[in-house]
Amino acid sequence: MTVATPKFGMGAAVLRVEDSAFITGKGRYTDDIQPEGVLHGYVLRSPVAKAGFTLGSLDEARAAPGVHLVLTGTDIGHIADLKSGVMQKQPDGTRAPTRDIPILCRDKVQYVGDAVAFVVADSRAQAQDAAELIEVDYEAEDAASGTAVALDPDTPLVWPELGSNRAFEHHTGDKAKSDAAFAEAVHVTRIEFVNNRLVCNYMEPRGALGEWNEAEDRFVLTTGSQGVHSMQKIIADLFGIDKTKLRVVTPDVGGGFGPKTFVYREYPLVLEAAKRLGRPVKWTGDRTEHFLTDAQGRDNVVTAEMAMDKDGRFLALRVKLLANMGAYISQYGPFIPFIGVTMSTGVYDIRALDVSVIGVYTNTCPVDAYRGAGRPEAAFLLEKLVDACARDLGLGADEIRRRNFIKPEQMPYRTQTGRLYDTGEFAGHMDLALQRAEWNRFSERLDEAKSRGKIRGIGMATYIEACAFPGSEPAHVTLNGDGTVTLKIGTQTNGQGHATAYAQFVSEKLNLPIERIHVRQGDTDELKSGGGTGGSRSIPLGGVSAARAGEHLAEKIRQIAADELEASAGDIELEDGVARIVGTDRTVDFATIAKAAKKPEDLQGFGEFVQDEATYPNGTHICEVEIDPDTGSTEVVRYTIVDDFGATVNPILLAGQVHGGVVQGIGQALCEEAVYGEDGQLLAASFMDYAMPRADDFPFFHFETRNVPSTTNALGIKGAGEAGTIGATPAALNAVTDALYRACGIDHIEMPATPARVWAAINDASAS
Repeated sequence: MTVATPKFGMGAAVLRVEDSAFITGKGRYTDDIQPEGVLHGYVLRSPVAKAGFTLGSLDEARAAPGVHLVLTGTDIGHIADLKSGVMQKQPDGTRAPTRDIPILCRDKVQYVGDAVAFVVADSRAQAQDAAELIEVDYEAEDAASGTAVALDPDTPLVWPELGSNRAFEHHTGDKAKSDAAFAEAVHVTRIEFVNNRLVCNYMEPRGALGEWNEAEDRFVLTTGSQGVHSMQKIIADLFGIDKTKLRVVTPDVGGGFGPKTFVYREYPLVLEAAKRLGRPVKWTGDRTEHFLTDAQGRDNVVTAEMAMDKDGRFLALRVKLLANMGAYISQYGPFIPFIGVTMSTGVYDIRALDVSVIGVYTNTCPVDAYRGAGRPEAAFLLEKLVDACARDLGLGADEIRRRNFIKPEQMPYRTQTGRLYDTGEFAGHMDLALQRAEWNRFSERLDEAKSRGKIRGIGMATYIEACAFPGSEPAHVTLNGDGTVTLKIGTQTNGQGHATAYAQFVSEKLNLPIERIHVRQGDTDELKSGGGTGGSRSIPLGGVSAARAGEHLAEKIRQIAADELEASAGDIELEDGVARIVGTDRTVDFATIAKAAKKPEDLQGFGEFVQDEATYPNGTHICEVEIDPDTGSTEVVRYTIVDDFGATVNPILLAGQVHGGVVQGIGQALCEEAVYGEDGQLLAASFMDYAMPRADDFPFFHFETRNVPSTTNALGIKGAGEAGTIGATPAALNAVTDALYRACGIDHIEMPATPARVWAAINDASAS
């Protein structure tokens, strides 16, 4: 039997079906939802980083115009603190105690933005005005705000009862084996640097709408998230109720990047207020609250050393890393450096490893997963170190990598951290990237830049990441009465294009136009379980399940059509919403098939792909920059990407994911940084002080794939959502360092390489 090639299936360059609604203003975000009688909440937050406090009389606030409710920590003792369950084992086998996040602080605050009270009024403005009437007596204390000095003996203690700002310790590798390799090494290269703290500036700040359904005796929470099911369980546990007593709904989401995975204090607060008042209660955060309170990313202080033989081959890697957790342990906080450590050796054949991680408390906003979640930190560490090794040995950045790559014939390859790489041709994508970037003609461009008084540099990064971690994401499809098909799946789109990508998998199996396939996510009433979106898991896991569900439904449709047409199911082909006996004009359309079904399950398909090992996207990024030595301004003038994503589902969606990730990665390298003062005040708490990359900061990117299908994934897919961020930061910083080294002998500059920092480095070098 021959089947026509689907127009919308896997690999097709299908335009996003979501975009029409978004660009015409028909998107539906949390703050767009205005139920009748809705009230508005405002959180009173601490203006100091560390203090004990007492509350004065609340009478004036409660009597203020429009106010319906004022809640403090003593009013919500029945709601548990937000806890993290991901503390890794320490070298002695124990797990360190956590410091959990109170929904409202009771007698002390630990960072600027800590929640003190919750006011509900007819409008947000009235709630905010009333909150300012609450008298809070803060007994301010000295704060601990810097990662590098968190363990110094004269640094104030965030949690004095612990006796230290040490939150936990973790060790990976074989210290004795690593020490032996370092003892035998001919060359050792050592670097120290800071992986700067970032604020995840998604376009849509967080919001939450809480409702209490008296008739059903349950809560309803509407909020932008990266998965409703994990939120349902965590919040139900906070209230000590069965999860069926809470429905969680996520409408359109304006960006997630990790931090929208987490449960924040405002979510149980709007639910509690809604139940007490019998009316819907909404909280919508502004950009300042976002800067102060949404989980932040990165913030590591690192020392790393590479032991090498006489030919520059890597023998052992030694790393000491301080990871800032902030004032409390966030949902996945301790897991982020741990997962990063598992990718320590990257694409290189390094046979000995010694990595020590110490998590530290500071009086700052909690730190958690931000796009890439540990893997960007690991890739930056390694790729910065590899470039330093090349400079120390007088080797080219490409040559030292080529000498140390894991070779295709070594696959599958087990790393020193236990990761199992199934496939990879690292020299292959590096060579192609070198060719596309015209690496061998860089000297010509360097000379031309010099003639204009500019400094020019070129840098690369060859990265690998782990994503689509072991597990599954079941998919359910249904043939509707009008001949359309609905797919339900437990991931959550945050702008990636899931409605398009998932529909492509189903379209390929049903040979049905993509506009007739509807994708449903984000409602715990519609689907009882789901893993959410994160770690680039949606398409490698959910996409395969969607394809299998589509095939399952196609089999059922063929059987019903065969009965209607009095033919064999094997003789039925599907095309454009019609079932046809092959080679004839005898047909029956999908709507008729839906009516002919004897029971509902005859119109339902199910698919679940279970993956036992992560997938490992990898690639090469090459960045070329020009620096104006008079101002320190850096311009990205060329950018080349060659990635191995195993298989491409939709090249348009893929390019969008990669381009966005690259911009975020370069943003960290060149301009973004969350800076805290010694008193714990966030000094970069708005776009006036926190620099964001803009479209006109970048050239057109050259992007292509050189895919080697994954043997772990049923469709060969490796995932792509975080890859751009992982490759871009080291490529950009290496390019800046290369420019400064060629011109001034500067071999290190901290991120972000802002104009002021670059200008100062150039002038300091000139003076010395």
